[in-house]
Amino acid sequence: MLKKLILIALVFTATYTNAQQKTPRQLFPGLFEAVQSSYIFPDNKTFVDCTPKYEPSQIMKSFNEQKGKTGFNLKEFVLFNFTPPASPTHAFQTNIEEGIRKHIDTLWQVLQRKPDAGSKLSSLAALPNPYIVPGGRFREIYYWDSYFTMLGLQQSHQEKVIGNMIDNFAYLIDTYGFIPNGNRAYYLTRSQPPFFAMMVNLLAKSEGNAILSKYQPQLIKEYNYWMLGAATLAKGKATHRAVRMPDGTLLNRYWDESDEPREESYIKDVDAAKTTKKPLPVFYHHVRAAAASGWDFSSRWFTDPAKIGTIQTTDLVPVDLNCLMYNMELTIARSYQVKGNTAQYKLYTAKAATRKKAILKYFWDEKNAWFNDYNWTSSQRSTIPTLAAVFPLEFKIATAAQAKKVADGLKANFLKPGGLVTTLNFSGQQWDAPNGWAPLQYMAIDGLENYNHHELAKEIAIRWMNLNIRVFKQTGKLLEKYNVVDTSLTAGGGEYPLQDGFGWTNGVLLKLMNRYNFDEKKGE
Repeated sequence: MLKKLILIALVFTATYTNAQQKTPRQLFPGLFEAVQSSYIFPDNKTFVDCTPKYEPSQIMKSFNEQKGKTGFNLKEFVLFNFTPPASPTHAFQTNIEEGIRKHIDTLWQVLQRKPDAGSKLSSLAALPNPYIVPGGRFREIYYWDSYFTMLGLQQSHQEKVIGNMIDNFAYLIDTYGFIPNGNRAYYLTRSQPPFFAMMVNLLAKSEGNAILSKYQPQLIKEYNYWMLGAATLAKGKATHRAVRMPDGTLLNRYWDESDEPREESYIKDVDAAKTTKKPLPVFYHHVRAAAASGWDFSSRWFTDPAKIGTIQTTDLVPVDLNCLMYNMELTIARSYQVKGNTAQYKLYTAKAATRKKAILKYFWDEKNAWFNDYNWTSSQRSTIPTLAAVFPLEFKIATAAQAKKVADGLKANFLKPGGLVTTLNFSGQQWDAPNGWAPLQYMAIDGLENYNHHELAKEIAIRWMNLNIRVFKQTGKLLEKYNVVDTSLTAGGGEYPLQDGFGWTNGVLLKLMNRYNFDEKKGE
């Protein structure tokens, strides 16, 4: 058995290594650090998204020859040797008078990208089918964003686009062994919240359960990625994304395989590292794991809510991730049921049942009436309440009594004039108050509906939709995130300016408008 597990691990490692593209930092050593540290571009993501005009070896030869000469201009050198990326929405102007539905319908075309012929020198990993990008600085496909974008695409009867995007994700799983954060070389060390099973289930609603069978190989490959090394873990230990809990149950955490600064946020990470007492490789693992969570950054991951230097992401077993893993196990079980494989159906159903029991045991905090993350290194629950607590409602894991307490907590503490805040901390991080985000609004609303808390669900939805539409009427844009506390202000915090487009905002807004028969002119 041990030999078999070692062989599986070696095969995974070989597949992962062989599929790697070199990143900009690997291709342009010295030049990369010089550019990212010099603020030639205001956003570190710009350079790593540039396309080299010449072979990297040629560019590096020129750089090393010229950099020490009098009058050398780094910006001129970069613009001579690289083509900067364009924003997906830079040339798009909306007609506000045509209304929000027309705007979203048009944006599906603006944000759609054709299959990538791609430059072999670009950091972009080519995809075989058309896809939707979020917008702004996000010029490539993003993993968990795409599920919420698909909610809107389905409302627009664009199942073909959904199918193309799922096929792209299946391709990424087959190519890399997992779905990267995004289709860029510098994202190939981490994934994001695993929504692939949710996507497959979404398409199955319109295309039938044969879809479950079609994508079963990729569902299982992704599951194996998340569970890598789990079989040989001792109690109280973790490896990669797997954690063996004190009672022997297997749960999951966020993880990135690299322990260096993120290339797309290089100078931010280097500067943040000056504030930590942790060994730098440990600190960078925590930072990158937070990026893998999608919540980059939030006081959720800090021991001191005000200090990123205290980040501890890999020490936490997150409630939302494990709910998604529960759904993945159930989806794989159903895919076997479709195929008539009773033994495997029972096996994965049992895995899901075991995980559900563990979710209720480790994450439910009876004293605070909330689902909180669990620190596996200290055997204590986190004391920072977040909107991740709605995930057990979305996946019908919570008891009715627990759901009622979460609903009460949402209404009393998280509900603001524009919707739900992400946490109750005003830390300056973008995944904290005063900001609200479309995916978490949707998971909360949908989760509340599952437990018949219709009135609260609708109230959250109406506040969120009114805020989205009010900002749209003022600016002609739908944004990445919103200030839900003071709706006269825009959202803030984070490593980059507020982005417009925006894939998951469009998708969630359209889904909610149709669910609640919302009239944008009346605001009800």
